[in-house]
Amino acid sequence: MKIAVVGATGLVGGEILKVLEERNFPVSELIPVASERSVGKQVEFKGKQYTVVSFEDAIAAKPAIAIFSAGGSTSLALAPKFAEAGITVIDNSSAWRMDPTKKLVVPEINADTLTPDDKIIANPNCSTIQMVVALKPLHDRYKAKRIVVSTYQSVTGTGKAAVDQLFAEREGRADAQKVYPHPIDLNVLPHIDVFLDNGYTKEEMKMVNETKKIMGDDSIRVTATTVRIPTIGGHSEAINVEFDHEFELDDVVELLRNAEGIVVQNDSKAFEYPMPLTAHGRDEVFVGRIRRDETQPKTLNFWCVADNLRKGAATNAVQIAEYLMKHNLVTIGEEAAV
Repeated sequence: MKIAVVGATGLVGGEILKVLEERNFPVSELIPVASERSVGKQVEFKGKQYTVVSFEDAIAAKPAIAIFSAGGSTSLALAPKFAEAGITVIDNSSAWRMDPTKKLVVPEINADTLTPDDKIIANPNCSTIQMVVALKPLHDRYKAKRIVVSTYQSVTGTGKAAVDQLFAEREGRADAQKVYPHPIDLNVLPHIDVFLDNGYTKEEMKMVNETKKIMGDDSIRVTATTVRIPTIGGHSEAINVEFDHEFELDDVVELLRNAEGIVVQNDSKAFEYPMPLTAHGRDEVFVGRIRRDETQPKTLNFWCVADNLRKGAATNAVQIAEYLMKHNLVTIGEEAAV
C-alpha cells in the first residue's frame, strides 16, 4: 500500500514513520511530504533513505492513505485536495475535529463508525485520546456524568523548538528560540494554546468538546485545566469522574485490566503508578492511583499517562490506517484494500 506522510520532517511525522515500521504496516511505497523548504531533504524508513516531495507530487503518486501532521492551516488547504483525488486523509491537526461532517476517531472506541466515504478522518487531541481510552470501558458500565481533569503535559506536545527551549534553559544557554512566554525549566505553565473569551484555553475546550463527540454523548459534562510541565516522554492526567451508577473498586480495576490498549499500574505499596518515564515509547495508556472520591458518591479518581507523540498522535493515526485496511475501507488504485 502506498502511504504518504505529510509533515514527515516534524516531531510527530518522524514518530509516524517509526510507528509504521514498528507495527510492520504493509507499506509498498513511502511518500514523505513536507513544505517547500524541506522538499529534497531525506528521511529514513526501514533503513532506507527517502526523498521528501511536494504536496503536488504526493497527490500525483496516488497513495491509498495520507497521514497528515503538518498543522491546521496546511490541513485545511490541502486535505480536501488529497481527498478529491480519492486519497483517504488521517489528519492530526485540530482543523477537522469538530466539523460535523468528519469522524473524530479513537480506534478502541469508535472506529466502527468509519465507512469508505470518510475521506478526511480527524485524529483527536493527544490529551483527549488518552483520557477517553481510559474512560470508555467505565462509561459503558457506569455511565459518566461529569469529568474534572487536570493535565500535566510534556513539552514535546509543543514541538521540537519547545524541547530545545527546555534543554537550553537547563544548560544555561540563551540561544534557543523562546516558544513559551515564561521559562519552562523548573517551572509550570497553566497555559496551553491560546486563551479564549471564557477564560479557558483552546486546549481545555478541545478536551471538553472532543470527549463528547468521540463518546457520542453530549450529556457528559467536562471541565479541564491543562498545564505544561518540563518533562518529555508523555502527558499525565488527574481525572475525577462522577457516574450515574455505583461501582466497586475491584470491578473498576478489572474492567481497565481487560480493556484494549490499557495497562494498569496500581500498586501503591510497591510505589507502582504510571509515569512519563515508563510510558515513553509505548503505545498503551497507563492507568493507576485508582481510588474512590470520598467527598461524594459514585465518583472515582485515577491517574492516567500516555506517550503523547505515540498514542496521543502517531500511533492513533496508524491504528486508524490499520482499521481502514483491515476492513477494506480504502482504495488502492482502483481496487479496495484486501
